[in-house]
Amino acid sequence: MKNNRIRFLSILLAMLLALTACGGSNGGSGNSSDGGNSGGGTTADAPAPSNGGEPIKDIILWETSGTRELEEFFILHTEQAKDLNVLTNAYSPLLELSPPSELGPAVATKWDTPDNGLTWNFELRDDVTWVDVNGNEKAKCTAQDWITSMEWILNYAKNGTNNTSMLRAMVAGAEEYFQYTKALTETEGEEAAKALKSDNAEFQKVGVKAPDDTHLTYTCVKPCPYFETLCTSAALYPVSQAEIDEKTVDGMVGMTNLDMWYNGPYTITEYINNNTKTLTKNPAYWDKDCSLFDTVTIVMIESGTTDDSLYETGEVDFTELNIANLDAILKDPSDERNDYLVETQIKKYSYQFQLNFNKKNEDGTLDTNWNTAVANENFRQALLCGVNLKNFWERTNRINPLGIENLCFTMKGLLKFSDGRDYTDRVIELMEYPDSNGDLPRRFDEAKGIEYRDKAKEELTAKGVTFPIQMDYYIKAGSATGLDNATVLKECVEGTLGSDFINLNIKTYVNSQTQEVTAPGLHSIAGSGWGADYGDVENFHDQIVYGSDNAYYANSYTYINECQDPEVIALFQEFTDKVNEAKAIVDDLDARYEAFAQAEAFLLQHALTWPEYYENTWQLTKINDYTKINALYGIQNYTYKNWETSTEAYTAEDYARFAAEANG
Repeated sequence: MKNNRIRFLSILLAMLLALTACGGSNGGSGNSSDGGNSGGGTTADAPAPSNGGEPIKDIILWETSGTRELEEFFILHTEQAKDLNVLTNAYSPLLELSPPSELGPAVATKWDTPDNGLTWNFELRDDVTWVDVNGNEKAKCTAQDWITSMEWILNYAKNGTNNTSMLRAMVAGAEEYFQYTKALTETEGEEAAKALKSDNAEFQKVGVKAPDDTHLTYTCVKPCPYFETLCTSAALYPVSQAEIDEKTVDGMVGMTNLDMWYNGPYTITEYINNNTKTLTKNPAYWDKDCSLFDTVTIVMIESGTTDDSLYETGEVDFTELNIANLDAILKDPSDERNDYLVETQIKKYSYQFQLNFNKKNEDGTLDTNWNTAVANENFRQALLCGVNLKNFWERTNRINPLGIENLCFTMKGLLKFSDGRDYTDRVIELMEYPDSNGDLPRRFDEAKGIEYRDKAKEELTAKGVTFPIQMDYYIKAGSATGLDNATVLKECVEGTLGSDFINLNIKTYVNSQTQEVTAPGLHSIAGSGWGADYGDVENFHDQIVYGSDNAYYANSYTYINECQDPEVIALFQEFTDKVNEAKAIVDDLDARYEAFAQAEAFLLQHALTWPEYYENTWQLTKINDYTKINALYGIQNYTYKNWETSTEAYTAEDYARFAAEANG
């Protein structure tokens, strides 16, 4: 079907008008009566898609090699999205989400809190089983599996500090048991602590009980009105004690897809590192009414162009278009693909440039020039408002770059006040950012940026800082797309502020950014996105607070706990105090959110983090994104369940209808 640029832009305008008229929601289901459709059901067959095609039974997806490859098979031992997007299909939780983000039953069929969030009771199904990779039954899945899971996570010798922060903060006795196992490890040795099971005396003090196979109760440290949303995070997924006994503790951490146990919709029947992963429908899966694919194959690709060619040849079922390919389509009115350009929904991650306050050189010595510079507030403010990132955002969203501008630390859409206001709108109000003029980022102010730059230069010169300040930014070696993106970022950073003031140095790592760059602290800035593990803003703020060994950003990117500048430490301590004050408010959600908004505004007012962008782009696809989970918390957005797909690609017109249905 032929199209032209005018028709494409008309459809785009219709989509935008539909979103505006219906409140701008990004989620929704085009077929809410049945929770969405997909190909290849367990017992439920997928209805024919609305565009006249046939449902896809064996879907082929892709991810980028080197940055998105699965590293762990044990869901309790990882907090990495690249692991969890696969593992959420291998395990079944107590509760699960359906499109767009409605919390409902899974293994638990009923749940309640009789005392306003202090105690949470769950009633479980009795027909859930653990199976091996071939679907052979290994054991019944019972309430005890969640008891075993919590003991594992809180056991320092078994789990280190992986995935512990939420449970230690929320569940009664969890922090005490973690500290007990840590002390036991240090005094009696790792093996003594590893030998502990969930029936030991000390663990009995933890607030989780299973009176029988189908009932489970959690007791919180204090009323926790959002605890049920934690059921969608990896911290509340189950594990079988029988599996641990079979593999041993070390074997659990080192297990592969071939020897792990499954109770989710799929088993991982093939894993070829940096090549392919194949998920196969679990014949014993408990949800007999859902529709699943017969197989899901995830292909690892090397660049942002490979997927385009694979899509054109029918070897993958969607492609996200890079800037070159998108421009090629838009510039050619005769290109029939103009009819099929559709925008992805914004994903759950709020991306930031995290500033390293304790940067090291490659020889392990401190980079005192950078550390002195980044400790200067005027320097940080110059970055925050003096760098125009619009051209950089175009690398992600060519057509609507200002639509992905991020002004906050917390992801928009996660929380709303009782009057319907989005939490991030309140933060933006406190920051007093101007409305968009449709041309420049709201945060960008060239005059202020230059003013901050000049003040910073005067103050830093007096402290012996040499100019231009060297800002080290790392990309994967050999990535043409990464190099192009970094080159544009360099132009943005040096544009207003000047290359005589700051240089962005593009450096490379070979395999792992974590192991080669951020762990040794070589970066000046590093881009990273956080998506909430549960439905409360504290999960964002807890990642950057001062003095916590559970704060992911603080310990892996900003290194604020190792910072030696007293002014910076004082600012982070004040932010942390504000966060703790907000967390203490549990009986008035509006007051709680307002206190968090004040804390977040303080973080931004002092430029202690550098908000980057939201993640969405333009695509060609055979998948109806509006039938996928698009929740802003938890790990379940990649669950390959109840998706509507079509052997015929969806058009811009189809997606305009999906958006209108979802938001109307």
